[in-house]
Amino acid sequence: MTLKVPCPQCKTAVVWQESSEYRPFCSKRCQLIDLGEWADEGHKISQNIQVDTFLSEEMLDTMEDEFLMNDNFFVEPE
Repeated sequence: MTLKVPCPQCKTAVVWQESSEYRPFCSKRCQLIDLGEWADEGHKISQNIQVDTFLSEEMLDTMEDEFLMNDNFFVEPE
């Protein structure tokens, strides 16, 4: 059974599979329109960030190690 989802921008049906390059969008155009709306703050996450969760130094170190292993963008100054 093939799953079809509506494009978040124009509501065109999009087949949900690896060959659908821009999924969930139907095209690069719709993808860029949505990105522009986020950049202009037309979209936002409405739920407040929960700051009552305690993060120990060990947890922060673990998260940092995972981030550094998976992302080559961040480089520590020498």
